[in-house]
Amino acid sequence: MVVYAKPPFAGPQAVLAYLSRYTHRVAISNRRLIALDDTGVTFRYKDYRRDGADRQRTMTLSPDEFIRRFLLHVLPKGFHRIRHYGLLASGGRKFNVALARALLAAPAPTQAEQPDPPPQPRPPCPCCGGRMVVIEIVLGAARARAPPSSFPISGMTLS
Repeated sequence: MVVYAKPPFAGPQAVLAYLSRYTHRVAISNRRLIALDDTGVTFRYKDYRRDGADRQRTMTLSPDEFIRRFLLHVLPKGFHRIRHYGLLASGGRKFNVALARALLAAPAPTQAEQPDPPPQPRPPCPCCGGRMVVIEIVLGAARARAPPSSFPISGMTLS
């Protein structure tokens, strides 16, 4: 397969700068860091609950808490963070890939066998909507067949 690509208007450095914003993004950029000392790390953040000039705010966290929050955004080994735009955008990916295959006269990929779906999909959580893992289903107690008798059964004495 031969791919023809025109040279970018701003040069290869601009393309690299554009792609690097999406492939190597970290939890916080250096320009948002304001101060660092023994008492804590001060940085800018955007408060989406506010409007106007009050939206940009600053926060100071202890070094331990800052590192803890930062590490929540580090991907496990083997994972890559990247965003797809253009032909591979999720909204039109199937159509665009099929059109590209047709224009290139490329053969369609062989259809792999679809694995059987799980026997019972996990039900959604009524609070957050996430999928629940069912550990055990507790059935209600069996109903009595008749209401209890107010008269003692023969042979029994009341005390």
